[in-house]
Amino acid sequence: MYSRQSNHTLSLLSRRHWLQRAGCGMGLLGLGDLLLEDTSTLLADDLPESNRALDGLNPLSAKDGHFPGKAKHVIWIFINGGPSHVDTWNHRPALDKWNGKTIREFDDSFENTTGFFKNSVGNLMQSPFRFTPRGDSGKMVPEIFPHLGEHVDKMAFILSGHTESNNHSPALFAMNTGLPRMGYPCVGSWVTYGLGSENSNLPGFVVMSDPKGRGLPKGHAANWSAGFLPGVFQGTYLSPTGDPIANLKRVAGMTDLGQRQQLGLLEKLNQIHLDHHPEQRELAARIESFELAYRMQMSAPESLDIESEPEHVHRLYGIGDERCDHFARQCLTARRLVERGVRFVQIYSGGMENQRSWDGHSDIEGNHRQFAGETDQPVAGLLADLESRGLLDETLVVWCGEFGRLPIAQTGAKPGRDHNPHCFCAWLAGGGVKGGVDYGASDEVGYKAAEKKVHLNDLHATLLHLLGLNHEELTYKYNGRRFRLTDVAGEVLHDIIA
Repeated sequence: MYSRQSNHTLSLLSRRHWLQRAGCGMGLLGLGDLLLEDTSTLLADDLPESNRALDGLNPLSAKDGHFPGKAKHVIWIFINGGPSHVDTWNHRPALDKWNGKTIREFDDSFENTTGFFKNSVGNLMQSPFRFTPRGDSGKMVPEIFPHLGEHVDKMAFILSGHTESNNHSPALFAMNTGLPRMGYPCVGSWVTYGLGSENSNLPGFVVMSDPKGRGLPKGHAANWSAGFLPGVFQGTYLSPTGDPIANLKRVAGMTDLGQRQQLGLLEKLNQIHLDHHPEQRELAARIESFELAYRMQMSAPESLDIESEPEHVHRLYGIGDERCDHFARQCLTARRLVERGVRFVQIYSGGMENQRSWDGHSDIEGNHRQFAGETDQPVAGLLADLESRGLLDETLVVWCGEFGRLPIAQTGAKPGRDHNPHCFCAWLAGGGVKGGVDYGASDEVGYKAAEKKVHLNDLHATLLHLLGLNHEELTYKYNGRRFRLTDVAGEVLHDIIA
């Protein structure tokens, strides 16, 4: 006599049930095959025409842009913490007139919804720095930038930048990825996704941070993440202490032949899987990342060897000067990297927050004098060195932070300035940019962008345009939507392009 369980088992194996299940199974196999073909077609169609090389063996291979670009490389000097525009490149002489008066006397609609320290609001405060005209353009430059002042005729100054967030982390994400949330690809990843790299033995995108023990920027590695793009496009972080690139050296006892054999076997196994699943572009990126790591073992040490540079180059950057030696070394490293074909380099000045970065909530004079002193000669040396080597015309140098600072004082023993997303400044040099020009303007005290307002999406659109990429066409389909660096906005600033 059979149990209930045995009767149920027999019923599952009846001819009717067998035919029903077999029919459904064959139908699902057919559906899966159709979906596979459809997915492969969709993934190929998702790519802009110029980026279909991503389906090839090396996602980082050099690719043409949508049109001939003026720049080939980018070096972004990220002024971490939010530099005060009215104390750097946006001279506001009216602040001298309004100094000591309340901001409501200047703008009766002012509401303190911007700053973080709402109980420390002081009066309008003039810049503590003396400004003088520099270059043929007569650009007003503060005393804290004596070396960069020599290069103002190479720079285009954006004086009417604005963003949404007054908080460091989302503002950093916005400036790096176009959106004030983590999880999206940063600008360096978009650029290498669109153009690849000119050197197959080095990463296409490199990041350096503060080496003086002041920490990483808020949000840490999410600022140079590839987000939903394949991981090969993520920024390669150079450690400021110890080995610049982790795990670059072979383990003890491993020979070159042994490592090559391991990688060869791994590549064969991965390729077998990739042949059966051509829609998995992430696997191609993973294969390339292993190969790149192997090739970097030979190329990276030479590329990072700044000690091989002659003494006059060291002096140009300020290497050996205790105040700026750390940043000078990073700027010289950046030049060596772009010289060798690296597409995008980002260097962060300043660490986590407050006095460890340009976040001058207290003692704005001491804070900005210190960090300008650390960066002024190295960045000026970088511009001069690029120009002397014929690299400045093809290298776009960007100086920008995540937001600006209020023209009012943040009260304390030594006055500072609070956050201001309504206005920030930036400058661009080289890479097809007009020199010695200002674009846009703030109101007369620097509280808000007033003329030719520039959103960070416009800054990104312009950067991509200079590289030969149309920001509206550089897209990637993810979760059923085509994403781009500039989201649904962005206008190219043609007035600053030569």
